[in-house]
Amino acid sequence: MPIIKSSFKPAWWLFNSHLQTLWSSFFRSSPKIDLQNLRLELDDGDFIDLVISDIQDKPLVIILHGLEGSLESHYIKPLIKTLEDDGYGVCFVHFRGCSDELNRLPRSYHSGDTADLQTVIEYMRSQYKQGIFAVIGFSLGGNIVLKWLGEQGNNAMTETAIAVSVPFTLSHAGERLEKSFSRIYQKHLISCCQKKYKQKSSLYKMPFDIDVQKLNTFYAFDDQITAPLHGFSGADDYYQQCSSRQFLQDIKKPTLILHAKDDPFMWEYTVPCEDELSPNVQLELSDNGGHVGFISGKNPFKPIYWTDKRILKWLNLQQLPKLQK
Repeated sequence: MPIIKSSFKPAWWLFNSHLQTLWSSFFRSSPKIDLQNLRLELDDGDFIDLVISDIQDKPLVIILHGLEGSLESHYIKPLIKTLEDDGYGVCFVHFRGCSDELNRLPRSYHSGDTADLQTVIEYMRSQYKQGIFAVIGFSLGGNIVLKWLGEQGNNAMTETAIAVSVPFTLSHAGERLEKSFSRIYQKHLISCCQKKYKQKSSLYKMPFDIDVQKLNTFYAFDDQITAPLHGFSGADDYYQQCSSRQFLQDIKKPTLILHAKDDPFMWEYTVPCEDELSPNVQLELSDNGGHVGFISGKNPFKPIYWTDKRILKWLNLQQLPKLQK
């Protein structure tokens, strides 16, 4: 499919990428929803915490968050509520150590951790016979979804997928987050990673005796912590193997990617070209929108969160042929 110009129009009062990116973190409220916690025990002795809505006899949607996100990330609960109200069941996945409890192993999660996603999907398939209708990922979670789709090809156990604000080339994201105002995002996220590493170090022996406070860029943290903890030789090896851009041509399931050219987590040239996309991938590109932003509307007191509406429209269109059979 060709790259399509997005229908998204930014709110006039959120006129740049940083305002689009930050607005929801400060001003978006979360709805109250009835959810069930479920712990999935893993073969390596660790666990993944899932959060599940009423999913019996409903099309099942799996959602993955971004770096250091959780159920409390501003974009998660509103989307779950939107999907529930339209008749979908939801399984939200916390990456290892991202729920209210640290995971048990020195390792954590990373941008290419498709094995854990596959484990969750196999488990959900074994428990809920209706199968997986869709997998949705945001930012780091979107990178995992796209990489998983490319790796699995026709064997991907989902009917469709959506990825939002994806760091297609991880090295680009590391470079971009060291520049200008984007360093604020890097500082916040690195601080979260450092804090978690120190918490784990206080509970049990970690494999590296490193002063994590000195690792204040993504490249440094990934080179000294993320990469060796997860079997990579260094940050360059990790970025090369786990960037989703190289997997896009191999995607066999209908997939929607939502992205903004002004995303402050990466460069404009990070966006893949048309010849890098599978015919099954629809990349909708907007000039504005920031990182997991996409807020429109004329009234600052009634913002429109466009991403939720676009996701729901895509899912309903993918489900329509199934309902017509």
